[in-house]
Amino acid sequence: MALSEFEAARVRRVLGGYIKRRRPPPHIRPQLDLGFRISGQSVELTEIRPKWRGQPGELHERAFAKATYVRTINRWRIFWLRRDLKWRGYEPVPEVATIDEFVAVVEEDHHACFFG
Repeated sequence: MALSEFEAARVRRVLGGYIKRRRPPPHIRPQLDLGFRISGQSVELTEIRPKWRGQPGELHERAFAKATYVRTINRWRIFWLRRDLKWRGYEPVPEVATIDEFVAVVEEDHHACFFG
């Protein structure tokens, strides 16, 4: 089941604020930018770059952090994308109660899983 309209609006507001604070300066954004996407009960933070072997203007989005809302326990599970391109649970903090806490965990990045 997807997020409700109210939940999705809150997620967009929180993640939009985070991206706004974390984005690189405007002159760098054509080469590297940040974004997010909502899909069902999951949200992903993404890195946006030009495609290496693409047409000029083609962009590549790569997710680096993911949170999935589990309605039965009212918690967000946190994942990070490993080198093998498989999502793994983020062991230091496997789940949080709010999307704000997810953003705080990603920002702290205690084990350098999200930003290297």
